[in-house]
Amino acid sequence: MINSKKLSNGITVVLETMPYLRSAAFGVWVKVGSSNENEKNNGISHIIEHMLFKGTQKRTARQIADDMSRIGGDINAYTSKECTSFYAVTLDEHLPVAIEIIGDMLNHSLIEEKALKKEKSVIIEEINMYDDSPEDLVHEMLQMKIWDNHPLGYQISGKKENVRAITRQEILDFMAQYYVSGNIVMSVAGNIDEDEVMELLEKHFSGIPAGPRQPSCTAPAYHPSIYTKKKDVEQLHLNIAFESVKADAEEKYALTILNSVLGGGINSRLFQIIRENLGLTYTIYSYGSSYKTAGLLHIYGAMNPNQLEKVFINCFDIIEDLKVNGLTEEELDMSKEQIKTELIMGNESAKNRMNSNGKSILLKNYIVPLEETINKVEEVTKEEVMEFAQTYLVKENCSLSLVGNLENVDKLKFLS
Repeated sequence: MINSKKLSNGITVVLETMPYLRSAAFGVWVKVGSSNENEKNNGISHIIEHMLFKGTQKRTARQIADDMSRIGGDINAYTSKECTSFYAVTLDEHLPVAIEIIGDMLNHSLIEEKALKKEKSVIIEEINMYDDSPEDLVHEMLQMKIWDNHPLGYQISGKKENVRAITRQEILDFMAQYYVSGNIVMSVAGNIDEDEVMELLEKHFSGIPAGPRQPSCTAPAYHPSIYTKKKDVEQLHLNIAFESVKADAEEKYALTILNSVLGGGINSRLFQIIRENLGLTYTIYSYGSSYKTAGLLHIYGAMNPNQLEKVFINCFDIIEDLKVNGLTEEELDMSKEQIKTELIMGNESAKNRMNSNGKSILLKNYIVPLEETINKVEEVTKEEVMEFAQTYLVKENCSLSLVGNLENVDKLKFLS
């Protein structure tokens, strides 16, 4: 049973009682990420996520970590394009401690100048790590090119010069705008007593200022793009992207089936033909990047540079076959069963339920029941999947990213 309630300051709380568990998960979801930033402050949401772990009025950074370790729990956070999340998972008996720690972080973080300077260095090293990772670059830079000059295309970590320039006062002003009641959802799942949890949340979070829900970014235009970057590595990393559907589009169920058949697993066409039958790559798969206002479908592969043209041609041969001949009945049935299994198994932990509920309420304002999602997947027809492929998997409108060993790649010949 999932219930939704509100704290006295207006924060939405979604609770799911799972009495058969011995664990509980708690998360705070803030509707702010890189898509809410501008060119000057890009990266500030990610900096805030880091800084809330760097000490409060009553705890040092070490004490935050130690207090969570004392209860054998896990505390963490992440920043995405559309939200920032702080969460903890622990035994049900220790949930009050986890709630108090995160409440302390969100209400009483010091964000000291000395700690900020030190953490900026850590974040710059994190950016360097991503810059050294071709499999990250080939994805991130292509999205940046496709959604040119639009916040949805910004890198979550921001640029180094931005990170260095952002001030403590800018952080406080940004938090004053976005870390307000209307922009926050709290999610709790596991073996919980709802009344006790609400009392705890009221005690530790009712001091968060009331404020309005902030709007999402506008929908970006899709720009067919090409990005190439030479890196001193052995392999060449390829990413092909197609314009796709936004997160709440009804077509997302057909997309889920298509992605499963195209490159979602080891029995997918990309894997079986390009990796297993032809031996052209070790890694190849497809995946979706769907957001509130836009979406993409990607194909990623890593290969010897000499195989690039063969991999590219075979990718589009597979796509063309899907567009002309569609799925087999066996592929449709297998994909539906795989998706159903993943959905059900993914819903059997407190952490996953907390994540799913919190993100759904934050970004969609509703939760789609599991059975309804499964039924929607079951209703997808071969014709709907073929129509999706014909509409969106258009070679002439695709985007392309190449990162890695470009030494012997004739880019002009290949790109033509």
